[in-house]
Amino acid sequence: MHDPARPTPWTSVRRAADKDAFYHELARELDALLAGEPDGIANAANAAAAIFHALPDLNWAGFYFLRDTELVLGPFQGRPACVRIALGQGVCGTAAAQRRSILVPDVEAFPGHIACDTASRSELVVPLLRDGTLLGVLDLDSPVLARFDEADRVGCELLARVIAPAL
Repeated sequence: MHDPARPTPWTSVRRAADKDAFYHELARELDALLAGEPDGIANAANAAAAIFHALPDLNWAGFYFLRDTELVLGPFQGRPACVRIALGQGVCGTAAAQRRSILVPDVEAFPGHIACDTASRSELVVPLLRDGTLLGVLDLDSPVLARFDEADRVGCELLARVIAPAL
C-alpha cells in the first residue's frame, strides 16, 4: 500500500482528465519497460510491480492466467493470494468469463466474492485479450472502499492493451 508520507504522481490527480493523462503516461512507461523482452512471465512481473508502485491505495496488483477452465495465479505484488479461480467465480472469474472489466466499489456486496486478502474492500478486474483470445486478467485490490472509478477502469483497460501483447 502507498505510504502517504511519500508523494506520488497520483497526488495531483483529482479529475478524470488528470487520471486520463496519468494512465496514458503509465501506459507509455509500461510499453518501454516491456519492449524487447520475449518472456511473458518476466513482463507480467515487471508490469505488476510498476502498477503496484504507481497507483496509490492498492494492497494487491497482479495477474491470473487462463489455464484450461480456470484462472491460475501469475506474478503479483501484495500478500499471498488464491492460486486457482474457476471461470465465472468471484470477480476475477466473472470478468474472465464475461470478457469485460468489472469494477466493484464494495467487495462485500459482490455475490460470490472470493476473499484472498480480507483487507481488500474494493476491486477492479480487467480481462487481458490478445487477438481476441483471453489470456487472463489484471486484478487490482484496495483496502479503500470505492477506491476505483470509471476513469480507473478506462485507464486500466488501456494498460491491459499495452501488457497483453507482451505476455
